[in-house]
Order: sequence, then structure tokens, then C-alpha cells
Amino acid sequence: MIRQIVPITALLFGSALLLFAGGIHGLILPVRGAAEGFSASSLGLLGTGWAIGYVLGCIFVPRLVGAVGHIRTYGVMCAFAAVSMLLQALLVEAWAWIPIRAVSGFCFAGAAMIVESWLNDKSEANTRGTIFGIYTMVNLGALTAGQMVISLGDTMSFLFFAIGAIVYCLALVPTALSTSASPAPLTSVQLNIRVLWNNSPVAVAAVFLVGISNAAFGTLAAVYAGRVGLELTSIALFASIPVLAGAVAQIPIGYLSDRMDRRIVLAVVAAVALAADIAFVVLLPDSQLTNLLLVAVFGAAIFAMYPVIVAHANDHAPPGTSIQVSGGLLMMFGIGSIIGPLIAGVMMTSIGPQGLFITTIGAHVVMIAFTLWRMTRRAAVAEEDKGAFQVSAPARMVTPETATLAAGEDEALPLEEADVGTSPSDGEQV
Repeated sequence: MIRQIVPITALLFGSALLLFAGGIHGLILPVRGAAEGFSASSLGLLGTGWAIGYVLGCIFVPRLVGAVGHIRTYGVMCAFAAVSMLLQALLVEAWAWIPIRAVSGFCFAGAAMIVESWLNDKSEANTRGTIFGIYTMVNLGALTAGQMVISLGDTMSFLFFAIGAIVYCLALVPTALSTSASPAPLTSVQLNIRVLWNNSPVAVAAVFLVGISNAAFGTLAAVYAGRVGLELTSIALFASIPVLAGAVAQIPIGYLSDRMDRRIVLAVVAAVALAADIAFVVLLPDSQLTNLLLVAVFGAAIFAMYPVIVAHANDHAPPGTSIQVSGGLLMMFGIGSIIGPLIAGVMMTSIGPQGLFITTIGAHVVMIAFTLWRMTRRAAVAEEDKGAFQVSAPARMVTPETATLAAGEDEALPLEEADVGTSPSDGEQV
């Protein structure tokens, strides 16, 4: 284990700094914006802006890396992320924060892809799974620490914007000082909805709806928590606990999905999320304990859906195409992530904080109904034909390069080397 970690320590440290700063950045904006009187619609647009930037980063950063190299591109991404955070501290206006947030989404996607490309280059087939697991745990820990740190100071001051910008700058140091040769070109991704749909309609529809639900919650959870009267530490916990609960829940959920129809597992998990949605809307909890317990259940469900969906899609993908299938699904998730915060923001502005969970109710009801209907159209995949479930970070932390890092030896190739136009040979939909 130590021999595997030592060569990638600098990269893991740089990634941890990136996620720590991202945790601060992602939480300080809704908390400060709510305190400044920004409407929920405006705060929702922050999530929309971030998702737009993130999707564009996944598409265009590989081209930038091809033109100027990994190290220069990574430095630019970290520098612009720091600049975006400082600009938001100086321009405390919703009209300014939204496009600036798109810049930070672009930068985060680009920086994460470069780190993952480097990790992939330094790993071999027999160590890739271990490195991917360590990388995921480091990122989750750093993200949570960044979110929790805002409970230690005054969110109305310049402090956390400055800390976040400083850490973004520090994140470029490990790669800037690296003497390693640049890795292979970044994974590029093409969104071919027809091919994805032919491969698995359930996966396409579900990942789009998960994008709506998860992005709405990820953007506006802090706003909801503040409006129901939670204090700052509880607001940070309300945003952090669901992510950790989702990471833990993936282990038993993945075990079940490897042994039964993944569509059943997806529908059951979505039903658990729906139950939590309804509890938030009907009970209108205002105590810290009730809110944190409910959001833990909610997070365990919503953050475990994405890897089940990807595993289901890959069960039906032709051999050698799992990377482009995963990349295409990520783009569909990104499109849902653009829409979700916008809808939830409007709902919260119109009917109050419970509008957030009314939005997620809609997404989860449609997901359950469509999944159950598709189960009547096609039999489940035989157990012996399934691939292995892989634990994943929340989809907002995933890039097309993540699929390459997590892939097995026979799948570890850039998307441009795979047959992007391939669809199931029998033409059947699942």
C-alpha cells in the first residue's frame, strides 16, 4: 500500500487542496448570498452557472491541454479559480456571482481532469483500483473539511474568500514542481444521446433526473437549512453529512446491485429518497436533530444512485466501450445539473424552503415510474453477465477522466481510441 501511495502523494495533496477550497467556495456562496438577501432563484442560478462551466470544462479543457500542456493548463485553472473567489468577495451582487461561478466550474473540471490523468499515468492495471479508492477518500475528506471550516468564523467577512483563494493557489504547487513527464492526452467526451439511449433508456433518463435532484440539493441545501432556522455549524453539517452518508451507503447498495436487477435497486433507493423528500415537505422539521437525521437518509439515497446507474449502463455496453458510456452519462448528468438548481430556486422563491424538496420529489417520482415501466419491457441482465459495481464520488466531483482512472486494464484507453458510435449489437433497449 505504501509503495503505491508514495509516488502519488504530491498529486493527492494537490487534489485535496483543490477540494478543500472547493468545499469552502461551494458553501460560503449560498450562506453569504442568503445573508445578503439574494433570492432563492438567484442562488439557484449559482448552481446552474457552475454546472454550465463544469460541462464546458469537461469538453474544452482536453483541447487546451493538447495545445499548452498539463502543467500550464493546471496552473491556469487554479489561478482563475482563485481569482473567481476573490472577485465574488469584491462584487457581492447576484448578477456578478452567477457568471463568475461558471468560471469556477470550468476551472474545477479542468483541474480535476488533469490530476486524474496524472494519477492514471502513474498507476498500473493491478494498482488502479487501489489508487482510485484512495483518491476518492482523500477528495471526500477534503471536501467535507472545507465545508465544515466555515463554521469556525464570520461568514460575512472577507476571511473565507481569502482562505479559499489561498488554498486554490497552493493546489497548483505540487504539479508546478513536478519533474514527471506529462501524461497521455486527456480523455475527450462526446455526447451521443441516441447511442446512450439505445444502450439503456433507464440509465439516460435516471442520470438526467439525478442531475436535477442532486444539483438542486447541492446548490440550495445551505439556503434551506438557514431558512428553517439552523445555526451555522448545523448548516455545514446539513451540507456535509449527506455526501458522507452516500459514500457509506454505496457499499451495501453496490453489493445488492451486483446480485439482483440493478433497476430494482435503483427504484428502491429512489423510493427511500422520495420518502425523505416527503418527510421534509410534510413534517417541516425545524429541530437540528430531525433535519440532520432526515438529510442523512436523503443523502445516503441520492448520492448512491449515480454509480448504480453507471453500472447498469455498462452491463449493457459492448466490450471496450464503458469509458465513453460513463462519459456520456456524465454529460447527461451535467445537463440535469444545469436545470435542477434553476427549478428549485424558483420553487423556493415561490413557496418557501420546502420548494427544494418538492423539486426533488418530482425528479424521484418520474425516475421510479420510468424505471418500473422499463422493467416490464425487458428482462434483467443475467448475474454472470454483469460487470462489477464501483464505488464513486458524488457525480459533481466526477469527470470523464475519472472513468479512465477507475477502468480495468482492458478499458483503460482514451475515448478517442474507442468506438464511440457503438451500440448494443442486438439493438435491444434495457
